[in-house]
Amino acid sequence: MNLVRNPEDIFNDLVKQIRSIILTSRKKVYEVINNESLKTYWDIGKQIIEKEQEGNLRAKYGSQLLIKLSKQLTKDLGKGFSRSNLQNMRNFYVAYPNCQTVSGNLKWSHYCELLSLEDKDKRSFYEQESINSSWSVRELQRQIDTSLFERLLLSDGKANKQTVLKLSQQGQILETATDIIKDPYVFEFLGIPEKKPILEKELEEKLIRHIENFLLELGKGFMFVGSQQRITLGNRHDYVDMVFYNKIIKAYVLIDLKSRKMKHADVGQMNTYLNYYKTEINEETDNAPIGIILCTSKDKIEAEYALGGLSNQIFASTYVLYLPDKEMLLKEVEDLLREEAEE
Repeated sequence: MNLVRNPEDIFNDLVKQIRSIILTSRKKVYEVINNESLKTYWDIGKQIIEKEQEGNLRAKYGSQLLIKLSKQLTKDLGKGFSRSNLQNMRNFYVAYPNCQTVSGNLKWSHYCELLSLEDKDKRSFYEQESINSSWSVRELQRQIDTSLFERLLLSDGKANKQTVLKLSQQGQILETATDIIKDPYVFEFLGIPEKKPILEKELEEKLIRHIENFLLELGKGFMFVGSQQRITLGNRHDYVDMVFYNKIIKAYVLIDLKSRKMKHADVGQMNTYLNYYKTEINEETDNAPIGIILCTSKDKIEAEYALGGLSNQIFASTYVLYLPDKEMLLKEVEDLLREEAEE
């Protein structure tokens, strides 16, 4: 039996197909334009460096070279050739002397941010993460501002040259529960003054209101399941503050928010939550759930004893409401690397 299709359905299919063709074509055009733009800026940087190295151009114009070049190119070709942009093009060639290593997955504005990083390992890490996680320029800026590289190195207290090298070459690879943990977490996007007291409920509400920023801070692979997720034990109801699922490591991640220092009783409470999720919620394809107690501070020795010997995966991490001190984090990394070298 031949079925006559509804004209409206045929029309909708036509619109869908044409839209798909146009969007695919636009994406290809954008990729070509982006690749050509990067190649152009790299070539300009190459020309500047090569002419400088000949000596005569640098000798004649000295420190005014880029200023004079900017004025002339702007007069001849229009916008896009400011002194700072020409400096970035020059630095672009210096940082990436082989044009084949430049990724077309990133825009010029990504590279301008990356070029502000002098440390090659750090720059390589943020470049890899921008590609792997498809960060926008704004997201890249935030991760640099919150010192993600240093925080990942310090999270397990075992920063070493191998860890630095792995992060710089591959970015953050999620294989175990430990890989998703940061310490501290940075919630500067909430706009809460550093020393203002805040209730746990208020903190939770603000994190939900800024869920996109919170997901970015948690890291890749996180999906928000819900807040105040009920757990029923006998006739008593308990509630997990926030529940996420990480699709990369295939595990539920339960977060308990504390607007105070961590207590050992918090660990027992989280352990109960994890046992419930492991028995009642997990599917056969899910890995063991992970618990994170987010607190304002913790005693390292108390945390070590409270968390030691548990079959469940529970982590205690601190959070801050302001951008971390980059110099302090850098010094901590350097101290750990120095200790490792002395062993």
